[in-house]
Amino acid sequence: MKPVAKPLPLTAMRVTDRFFAPRIDLVRTQMLPYQWEALNDRLKDTEPSHCIENFRVAAGLSRGEYHGMVFQDSDLYKWLEAVAYQLAVKPDPALREAADSAIDLIVRAQTPEGYLNTYYQTHPAEKRFSNLQDNHELYCAGHLIEAAVAFAQAAGDTRLLGVACRYADLIDRTFGPGEDQLHGYPGHEIIEMALVRLFRLTREPRYLRLAKYFIDQRGQSPLYFEEEAKRDGNRAFGWNETFMRYQYYQAGKPVRDQAEAEGHAVRAVYLYSGMADVAVETEDPALLDACRRLFDNMVARRMYITGAIGSTHIGEAFTYDYDLPNDSVYAETCAQIGLCFFARRLLNAEMDGRYADVIERALYNSVLSGMSLDAKRFFYVNPLEVVPEACEKDDRLRHVKPQRQKWFGCACCPPNLARLLGSLPTYAFSAGDDTLYMHLYIGGEVCAALDHAEVRLGVESNYPWDGQVRLTVRTPGQYGIAVRVPGWCRGYELKVNGESVSATPVAGYIHLHRTWRENDTVTLTLEMPVTPMYANPAVREDTGKLCVVRGPLVYCLEEADNGGDLHLLRLPPDTIFEVRDEPGLLGGIKTIHCKAFRRSKAFAEGQLYAPAGQKTEWTETQLTLIPYFAWANRGLGEMTVWIREM
Repeated sequence: MKPVAKPLPLTAMRVTDRFFAPRIDLVRTQMLPYQWEALNDRLKDTEPSHCIENFRVAAGLSRGEYHGMVFQDSDLYKWLEAVAYQLAVKPDPALREAADSAIDLIVRAQTPEGYLNTYYQTHPAEKRFSNLQDNHELYCAGHLIEAAVAFAQAAGDTRLLGVACRYADLIDRTFGPGEDQLHGYPGHEIIEMALVRLFRLTREPRYLRLAKYFIDQRGQSPLYFEEEAKRDGNRAFGWNETFMRYQYYQAGKPVRDQAEAEGHAVRAVYLYSGMADVAVETEDPALLDACRRLFDNMVARRMYITGAIGSTHIGEAFTYDYDLPNDSVYAETCAQIGLCFFARRLLNAEMDGRYADVIERALYNSVLSGMSLDAKRFFYVNPLEVVPEACEKDDRLRHVKPQRQKWFGCACCPPNLARLLGSLPTYAFSAGDDTLYMHLYIGGEVCAALDHAEVRLGVESNYPWDGQVRLTVRTPGQYGIAVRVPGWCRGYELKVNGESVSATPVAGYIHLHRTWRENDTVTLTLEMPVTPMYANPAVREDTGKLCVVRGPLVYCLEEADNGGDLHLLRLPPDTIFEVRDEPGLLGGIKTIHCKAFRRSKAFAEGQLYAPAGQKTEWTETQLTLIPYFAWANRGLGEMTVWIREM
């Protein structure tokens, strides 16, 4: 079961795209320095992280107590991974110096036997690996491994890799089927895909076996978390007495028997990503089938139109099919990022464009919405409807913030954003045996090694604002180029050297196999009309409403453009949409304008209800819609994605 293709190395693509290149540069120049200040507790008027200080205490360089979440170590590891990606493409002495100091600190904090977790190292009375269900030791270890592999591959620095391998070796000795080993698995997944990544770098088979063990052991009877709770007296969260129970940890049944995306959304997609990796490396079709089932259930029944997942704040979790509330949604930024991880692995396993469609939908909407335009403010929760007063005064909506925050006590999302955007070039293309696959329309220069050819392409694109993408061949030769036609596209034209090509997409890709000459061109023009969208009638919250979409972008209404009381607006069925360039607005966007009607508040003062026969008054108005990712950058106000029909 050989994968169809592999993602390109990070340095195989130089991004010059007008949309993403500035954002990737912002990660390097603004986001990562800002986050370094946060990790060192140097941000004013915000909750301190204590992350670096925890490592200093564990290393014996400071005196004090541990502060923060039990998984606070992972914030630094994710930050280091993101730094590695930036250093791979552009030297930055300040970032390099900060990373070096962090790595030195991590090296000093590791124990002689290889253990590394500042929570347990500063709580000596607590027994290590005694609460896998909730205390995140293996989760932190997974992020350490991810950062170490990134630094070794992208920055040529193996100091952190040595730390990660020593810790992985300790974990390998501790967990497994042996009588003297623990038969458990992590409560918060990620170590599974991290171990596969470590295996691919080192070719050490023990790491792949351990990843497979964690996946195979999950959900087996007797359930490890139940046995662990009896043995060590661990207290369960309140939702363990609800419908979620062990499904919260994706541990209610063995993974090959799971058919619905359940529980904590981030944990779920991290697990599924590891399952897909192990399925490919061990050639396990049953495990890959389980991945497909879970993906299909999630995308067809439990995903928002913005690509967001996780509909409830209780357990940050999935609930049930078609339960997609807009105002109380959770939609954690990390969950959408994890969905991109999962979809990319399935994409390379079998090259079906629907996986790339999901990456694109999440990336351009609910991932980018997680950061402000200056890359210094962040959303943990990504709602599709906001009334600021409700967020402040309705306890059911307290988790929803109408404005991005400077930092969080649980700050998993900001460095996760940094590492995804830093690694974005690896999502744009994949290399098959004799074919280069283009998944995302990101402009730049690409160099890929196929089995019998080196392929260099130039990519020009003004995506997502228009649908024309132009590829220019830099190296002649005989090979294939496969170009994705996105699922949202209803009309397109493909030309090679200016001549139209009639070709039917196969699983979302048009395949062009030929002998290429230098400066040959491939031009794909995607029709990009404004498209009103309905939700499945089973989604109760969206009945009688429309969402406006153009290309990959979901649009929304903001109070800044349309006034308050957005719920009083109605779109008539004959609405004509006008697209306008707004180079000076929100960093340069295209807005959508249309006619609508606003219901009058024709009630007398103090009148709460009135007979149904009372005449309703409507006033014609003009609406302005902006891309969802750009909302909440102009002050406090209402927002909605779904608009009522007239």
